[in-house]
Amino acid sequence: MERLINIDNGGTLTDIVVGSGTDFTFTKTLTTPVDLSQCLFDGMTKASESLFGESDLAGLLQSTRHIRYSSTQGTNALVERKGPLLGLITDDPGLVDSLRGSERSAGLFDDLIGNRVAILASDGSPAELAGTLVAEINRLTTAGAQRLVVAAGSVEREHLYKRTMLKNFPRHLLGSVPILFSRDFAADTTRTRQIWSGIINSFLHPTVERFLYSAEHRLRAYKVKNPLLIYRNDGASSRVSKSVALKTYSSGPRGGLEGTRALAEAYGLEHVLMIDVGGTTTDVGMVTDSTISVDRRGSVQGVDISYEMSNVHSTGVGGSSIIAVRDGEITVGPESVGAAPGPACFGFGGTQATITDVNLLLGVLDPATYLNGEMALDAERSRAVITRTVAEPLGISLDEALIRMERTYSDRLSGAFAALVGTTGETTIAAFGGGGPMSACSAARSAGVSTVLVPRLAAVFSAYGISFSDIAQSYETDVTGFTPASLELARRTMEADAARDMFQEGHELSECELEWSTIAEDGSEILSLKAVFRLPHPILEGGTPARQVAAVSSGTRQVRSTATEVDTVSVYQLDEQKPGATASGPAIVEGPFFTARVPAGWSLTVSTAGDLLLTDAA
Repeated sequence: MERLINIDNGGTLTDIVVGSGTDFTFTKTLTTPVDLSQCLFDGMTKASESLFGESDLAGLLQSTRHIRYSSTQGTNALVERKGPLLGLITDDPGLVDSLRGSERSAGLFDDLIGNRVAILASDGSPAELAGTLVAEINRLTTAGAQRLVVAAGSVEREHLYKRTMLKNFPRHLLGSVPILFSRDFAADTTRTRQIWSGIINSFLHPTVERFLYSAEHRLRAYKVKNPLLIYRNDGASSRVSKSVALKTYSSGPRGGLEGTRALAEAYGLEHVLMIDVGGTTTDVGMVTDSTISVDRRGSVQGVDISYEMSNVHSTGVGGSSIIAVRDGEITVGPESVGAAPGPACFGFGGTQATITDVNLLLGVLDPATYLNGEMALDAERSRAVITRTVAEPLGISLDEALIRMERTYSDRLSGAFAALVGTTGETTIAAFGGGGPMSACSAARSAGVSTVLVPRLAAVFSAYGISFSDIAQSYETDVTGFTPASLELARRTMEADAARDMFQEGHELSECELEWSTIAEDGSEILSLKAVFRLPHPILEGGTPARQVAAVSSGTRQVRSTATEVDTVSVYQLDEQKPGATASGPAIVEGPFFTARVPAGWSLTVSTAGDLLLTDAA
């Protein structure tokens, strides 16, 4: 039996999903930042225990067809500016001003490159060029540049620089200070966008490279037949040596979007909004008619790049976002308590209130079953923090504070996606992440949405979504003004490149689906020819059942609904329900590693796939 292993590596926790047909096993493990390959192997070992009843990592790996990996490490490295010092070589005196453009890009340029810039003359003899180039490279490396980006005014000029470097520097020196030539890196007619792509990739590369090759090396010890695959922000996967670091940036949300598209296809949904509520942010994306909304040219921290990226918007509202009082009003985020110290109820020293603390005191969360019982919550710490930071400053009771905090949080969450809600009433919210199922219904009602879908694997859904990605390679070239003969030559060149690259992925070109497209750049007369060669992804089976049965309650819980009222609500264990199980709110549904709140006026139904469908009858 061949399995797929999907890993979504976050800053605090790493999610692992092992799939075989329609059967999925998943787990979580703490991320190990000193050696990221360690948490990967720790997680796979835990998964093997769930599958086999005992630890058998070798057995799991030997029965696995592909291991796909997505990581936030590159994203975090850029946010925290933890990467190599870069140097820029150009013959365009105005280039620095163009790259600095806006306030955001100027800050990024200063942090990544600063004054490590060499501006060469655009004329002069080859001997003069060689002397100047050697001197400038020595100056930049002495100033601390660990990687260099070359951005000359023409292709010929960059080739000249390359020949000069190879002639005047020993190979081992060039290897120790990697050099990226911007025109070789990305096919793009917009120079600033192309150069920024090279700069950001050079910054991200060592962070991603160190871990990935270490992981590959460890996998060889288990005689794994197929290579480790990297999940990219364009929704496809490829082996380590065939990937570029820039395409790993923000790849996690794309996994969630791929899973959302699979849900949309399985349930026949026209317009679905992904609401991935994490600890610090909520990521929102859109799937319409089984198509993921993407940006033709993505952006990274406000800087446009040459590659396609998912159209995902992040808002600073999550399960660990700080809820506080400012100028007499309750506010949510964007600051977060993070994983350490975390919400006050975690007992790790947190002194700020979060929605996790609120839901604990409202009765939505059971302190004994949180995260499947792996973490006990301390309600007294939550009560003390909310009283001190919210109730007393506003001069209201604790119970009133809880209701107002929950309402403010729901409104803030609703604001993250309200603008994307369809106008004809067909929108469905796909809510996942650790905090999504708890607040999705109230936020959906505020935004005028009456249907919420909570997947059974909501707690690890981005990792699960990677299952529905393709193994693919894409190619693009400028064909402006090409004749039919030259256009055909460009097509054959792309096919030859694809045959080589897909063979190195372990597949023949004949196995692949081929997609050709001609794209007008930014509405101009510039045309790009794009080719995508992909192995088809699996299809999710699901859908709502034909026959409904009453859901079986596992007990009741006291949940506060207003400042003066507490409801006795039924509690349902999702994995104990039969397909077609249905019930009315108010209710609580506990799934694997998540809790969903079903308010009054909403109904719940369990699908044949074990997912939770919530409908607002109001």
